[in-house]
Amino acid sequence: MRIVPFDVPGHKRGRGNPELVRLLGEQCVGLDINSMKPLDNLCHPVSVIRDAEILAAEAFGAAHCFLMVGGTTSSIQSMILSVLKSKDKIILPRNVHRSVINSLILCGAHPVYVNPEVDPRLGIPLGMRLDQVRQAIIKNPDAKAVLVNNPTYYGICSDLRSIVALAHSYGMLVLVDEAHGTHFYFGDNLPVSAMEAGADMAAVSMHKSGGSLTQSSFLLLRQPEREGYVRQIINLTQTTSGSYLLLASLDISRRNLALRGKTEFKRVIDLAEYARCEINGIGGYYAYSRERINGDSIFDFDVTKLSVHTLDIGLAGIEVYDLLRDEYDIQIEFGDFGNILAYISIGDRKQEVERLVGALSEIRRRYRKDKSGMLSQEYLAPKIAVTPQEAFYAPKESLPLGDTQGRICSEFVMCYPPGIPILAPGEEITPDILEYIRYAKEKGCSLTGPEDPDIGRLNVLK
Repeated sequence: MRIVPFDVPGHKRGRGNPELVRLLGEQCVGLDINSMKPLDNLCHPVSVIRDAEILAAEAFGAAHCFLMVGGTTSSIQSMILSVLKSKDKIILPRNVHRSVINSLILCGAHPVYVNPEVDPRLGIPLGMRLDQVRQAIIKNPDAKAVLVNNPTYYGICSDLRSIVALAHSYGMLVLVDEAHGTHFYFGDNLPVSAMEAGADMAAVSMHKSGGSLTQSSFLLLRQPEREGYVRQIINLTQTTSGSYLLLASLDISRRNLALRGKTEFKRVIDLAEYARCEINGIGGYYAYSRERINGDSIFDFDVTKLSVHTLDIGLAGIEVYDLLRDEYDIQIEFGDFGNILAYISIGDRKQEVERLVGALSEIRRRYRKDKSGMLSQEYLAPKIAVTPQEAFYAPKESLPLGDTQGRICSEFVMCYPPGIPILAPGEEITPDILEYIRYAKEKGCSLTGPEDPDIGRLNVLK
């Protein structure tokens, strides 16, 4: 409309920053605008953003959908803060993303952890067994909510329908971290989605498998009467200057999935299955799938996740990750001690999959070695001493890593991705954890969390 801008942002449709225009293009920079009456306001939407929320809720089978521009971290934090207050309890698996524990630091709630089983062959943490959840509920009948990963980073799903029914029978809400499950709403022969299972809220990472721009997300709500309060909670932490580039990408991606999602994710499933078959034919690798289902801790499996076990060729997953990037110009999602994850989604084609398969075959031929002495377990059950909030704000001291055994950690230590803490505030530092951190550093994992960027020191409670 050739509106003359005397508002922010100060680059004024790119005129004040020609380098930015050359990088991103005139159309992109021209759409980086501020809230104005015709374009609604994310904090209090009443027109076009409100319309987009209604369409998204319809597409995902929710009573309401909030457009989030702070990533799924913001969605998870808003979901938890809208349900829990100080000293409330929440039942959850320990292999959660750091954003979940961050939320407990913010609100002061108490975690009741369900320690997942570990697959003995793959070394990865699994889902929550229904009996584990039942026992946690019986021991903590005053808990306000149960949180479930659907799926985990590796594609593992718990029995979500049964957990929802169980929690609701005790008057507890069910919150779902669905960061890696956007496609569950639009594909056939995929695990059940949170809304379909009857969960109360779900945080959905549209920028992962949904195709929107990075940092854009949805927060789904099953109870329409809570919309106003949840929006108030969102507005405590979410920016008042919502990016219209992110908002537009959410709306466009929602439309794409609503119109073409079933067809697209059928193609994604076929690509992932083809890749699994080819990789398993190389020898030494194990691209796992639904054959791991046991009806409980692996109730279902997301077949779009190309998770590959690498230890049998004598290489840690992070070593294969680095080789793929440095030697073959292939960027995968992550590598850990024994596995890699290649994220297959709507933007992938068969030729890229074939390039990945070829590179893995060559890595096996060139770099294979004896696997003795390699760590295999990705999850260590923590020893909880105090709540995350108490530990995070308590008086602390910094010690060399080797001197921290037996002390209580007051900060996070994690490999990112996937961002699941090795240590969280309030947990005891054990010999196994110190060995894990040492091994992760040796293998080149990207360790984050502590104040000391070199992870040579840790903050512990005094």
